[in-house]
Amino acid sequence: MANIKSAKKRILVINTKTERNKAIKSKVKTYVKKVYQTIETGDKDAAAEALRVATGELNRACTKGIFHKNTVSRKISRLAAAVNKMA
Repeated sequence: MANIKSAKKRILVINTKTERNKAIKSKVKTYVKKVYQTIETGDKDAAAEALRVATGELNRACTKGIFHKNTVSRKISRLAAAVNKMA
């Protein structure tokens, strides 16, 4: 454990940010999973709606600095391709 006051504060701040990042990552994974589940059911409209929501969550996570912009772009592209592949 740190002895210096500023080091103690940094530990607290890092723990807070880590918890926040975990929560946002978990939320994003859930929305991405929902897109793939709706694709499996075959409902194109529901898949498009799930894609729209997941895209918003991914972009929000990118804005917060949780994911790199290229990572978010790649994930959105793959999700959109999967939804568009539905006939």
